[in-house]
Amino acid sequence: MSAPVLIVGAGLAGLFTALRLAPRPVLLVSPGPLGEGAASAWAQGGIAAAVGADDGPELHAEDTIAAGAGLVVEEAARVLCAEAPARIADLIALGVPFTRSGDGRLKPSREAAHSRARVLAVDGDRSGFAVMQALVAAIRRTPSVTVIEGHLLDDLIVTGGRVRGAILRARDGGPGLAVTAPATVLATGGIGGLYAVTTNPPGAIGAGLAVAARHGALIADPEFVQFHPTALAIGRDPAPLATEALRGEGAVLVTRDGRRLMQGVHPALDLAPRDVVARAVQAAILAGERAFLDGRTAPGPGFATHFPTVHAAAAAAGLDPARDLLPVAPAAHFHMGGLATDLSGRTSLPGLWAVGEVAATGVHGANRLASNSLLEAVVFGARAAEAIGRALHDAGHADAAITTLPPGPPAASDPVAIAALRRTMQERVGVVRDGEGLAAALAEIGPMRAGADPVLAAMADCAFLIAAAALLREESRGGHYRADRPLAGRTRRTLTTMTALDDALVPRQRRAV
Repeated sequence: MSAPVLIVGAGLAGLFTALRLAPRPVLLVSPGPLGEGAASAWAQGGIAAAVGADDGPELHAEDTIAAGAGLVVEEAARVLCAEAPARIADLIALGVPFTRSGDGRLKPSREAAHSRARVLAVDGDRSGFAVMQALVAAIRRTPSVTVIEGHLLDDLIVTGGRVRGAILRARDGGPGLAVTAPATVLATGGIGGLYAVTTNPPGAIGAGLAVAARHGALIADPEFVQFHPTALAIGRDPAPLATEALRGEGAVLVTRDGRRLMQGVHPALDLAPRDVVARAVQAAILAGERAFLDGRTAPGPGFATHFPTVHAAAAAAGLDPARDLLPVAPAAHFHMGGLATDLSGRTSLPGLWAVGEVAATGVHGANRLASNSLLEAVVFGARAAEAIGRALHDAGHADAAITTLPPGPPAASDPVAIAALRRTMQERVGVVRDGEGLAAALAEIGPMRAGADPVLAAMADCAFLIAAAALLREESRGGHYRADRPLAGRTRRTLTTMTALDDALVPRQRRAV
């Protein structure tokens, strides 16, 4: 029997890749109980795909490229959009109950920066949860997949210049595992947890990105972080998301005195690109006007039925969305950057693939088009599985083993230091940035990178990648806005390594002294 492929991470990308590898054996590592704690399950808006009679993959690709502010890898975008309908068919076959019209056809809705209605959802705002439920059930009935729960990525096993597995740390401090495998896939998610205000689960701290970067992996576009403009500002961490589909259904952004927030800001008003809306919401908050989502007229009385997740979060804070304005604020939501991959998920480290948010395929450029993230996970998860299958077939048999490591104490994370890092990222590397603030952020982050706490050190390394690349990109583009450099400048992607970023900052640090 062939040796199992190791997949670290059990969100949508990890699960779909595992299913597409069947019947090849897979070891699937989940940080908690399967299906829990993954950002995919929290996704509300849905999955974009050109399935309507008035739509097509070329139109979808054009919208994706336009949203990416000049940095989208066009070939990647065209692959994403061309393969989207087939991947939607796969999800339907796995039992995902996408919303349909009365005649049984798929019923897409429209979100910001889409020229057509092409976002497929489930129960209004329960899309990610429904997709994850279906895939978890499929994993449970797939005999080729062995699930290892309660373990986190600690390091990669690299010998002879090739990744040959991973060291896994037990979440509860129990015995760890050293897993060797002929192919290793990182599906470890995003970086929202680096910020004080985020819509991501607490585990989204960029661990996979940091670990691979320490081994010299090529990193793409780490400075581009997407801030969702409408997280509910009700004092919860993470902040509940108020899906963009609400604005697609007619909800509008207003200030405390009822002024339409997006009037005169952008021709598309409340459905302008996310970076534009996020900056407008941020400006209103800083001006003391605050920002609110008004869904009293639309969706109005149907709010609870069409958007049950948002309604429940608001109700828990004592708000009735059919009668009350909902306070909102921008929140770290999605990372356009990550481990640079080709169109089959290969990273620059031989033997290592990356899928999902930890990967930077190039489809998002500087600003992700709404609802392309879940699509990216399944399209490139399928392509990675196909490429791994070919590579292992050509390579023949390879060794694989699981070695139990001595137990260690649970990670003694310093909550004070972590809170300080998150505040630094929120205040200095957030929706609006400037050179002085970014330099200050790097000075604050630097000492945390060498700490003994592995969680804080990984967070700090990942924060360094984002802040350093943001300082070096002296322009504004998409999700990266420099108040001191408000105009667009260079149109090339950031392709770098952790060492290269460290070296690039040395002359700046000398000048500062």
